[in-house]
Amino acid sequence: MQRRDFFRNGSLAFLGSAFLRQTPLQASAIPAKGLKRKARNIIFMVSDGMSTGTLAMADLYSRNILGKTSNWMNYYLENKVSRALMDTASASSIVTDSAAASSSFGGGVRVKNGVLNVGANGEKYLPIWQKFKNAGKKTGCVTSVTITHATPAGFCVNSDSRNAQPEIAEMYAHIGFDVMMGGGDEFFNPGKRKDKKDVYDLYKQKGYQVIKDRTGLPQIEKNKPVLGVFNTGALPYSIDRANTPQLQQTPTLAEMARGAIDQMKDHANGFALQIEGGKVDWSAHANDVAALIHDQLAFDEAIKVAMDFAEKDGNTLVIITTDHGNANPGTIYGVDAEKKFNSIAAYRFTNEYLLNSIHSGFNLQQLKDQVYDINGISLADEDARYLLNFYKGLEKEEGLYNYKKLPFKHYSEIQKKHNSVGWISMDHSGDYVELCMFGPGSELLKPFVKNTDLHYLMLQAAEVENKI
Repeated sequence: MQRRDFFRNGSLAFLGSAFLRQTPLQASAIPAKGLKRKARNIIFMVSDGMSTGTLAMADLYSRNILGKTSNWMNYYLENKVSRALMDTASASSIVTDSAAASSSFGGGVRVKNGVLNVGANGEKYLPIWQKFKNAGKKTGCVTSVTITHATPAGFCVNSDSRNAQPEIAEMYAHIGFDVMMGGGDEFFNPGKRKDKKDVYDLYKQKGYQVIKDRTGLPQIEKNKPVLGVFNTGALPYSIDRANTPQLQQTPTLAEMARGAIDQMKDHANGFALQIEGGKVDWSAHANDVAALIHDQLAFDEAIKVAMDFAEKDGNTLVIITTDHGNANPGTIYGVDAEKKFNSIAAYRFTNEYLLNSIHSGFNLQQLKDQVYDINGISLADEDARYLLNFYKGLEKEEGLYNYKKLPFKHYSEIQKKHNSVGWISMDHSGDYVELCMFGPGSELLKPFVKNTDLHYLMLQAAEVENKI
């Protein structure tokens, strides 16, 4: 069957019917014509939870403080990429979670928040990395959070719950993905798992090389699959890692991306790799501007690794996007707004680090000194007193990623007076998001798409049959 006939009669027919059943928004079907050449490799990059304001602030910081345009924005300036806006809704809400968002990319169908490629009646949609693996490609994921987290898992497995991370760790091994790197030692280590299973040993039995710090990356053997687990929980925030020598045994996202590409690039049938900047989302949940900007810039460095490879290779489709917005941060009009924003350069650690370093035994001056030392902010007595009340049990603050009940929201409001950055919430948003592509298949991108469209675009670009 000719390529255009296959996509007209096969995957595109499914694409249109599935989309129209799930949402009143008109399906933005990928055209059957127009593919200039086949994509041998696909690199799909997700800055998790990146609102447009995050992209803008990271670029502003890069230009004002680092003296260079961010890589992502430079590709726009050079007209090097195709660009679009993307709708990110799930089957259950106009505001998605990461599991449903990744499932839209991975399974090609919108599912309810909280599940991975499982429909309302238990339907299981074959994840795209399994489709590519079945077509003979190497497949893998790297992330700055746990490798079993929702975004990598959505490309790889079916699960009724995104929280089934111990089970997802085992699923990866049985399916046999070629490269998996990130955090999450607690889901592999028998000393930390409730069931005491040695999941590392399971991988070794299946021929995997297991690495646990950045020194192992240059030593990866290309003829063996690799599992890299570099931390308990997520990897450190980039700004904390940069200023804490003992955290630097963990690799950067760019280093993991380079290691994964090097391991798979010579495979005869090509590869498919997902790269996720997961801590961008976590920092947005915490309204932590320094964490947000530095992890977005770490993602930006990983973009350069992927794009440098793709430009040299000539047969690689690079997709750069996010799965949803989060907290919609942005700079605020006012006197000395740019000067205030630039003061973020003085922040040495995340707000998580700072707020964990304060305790109820601090007096007012000790708290003010600690804030000045870490952020360069001279707190007013009123703000310092209110902040100290959280540590004396007089105030409370909730939040999805705030299990220690730290005063993230209140502290971001204090910072706003000094850095001119505001936030609308501490959670995901339903705004349309940035999406761009480079390489073979990028010509298929329309100006406005749905998240599920990318599943079928990848299949078409790689000329891989859509086996449901």
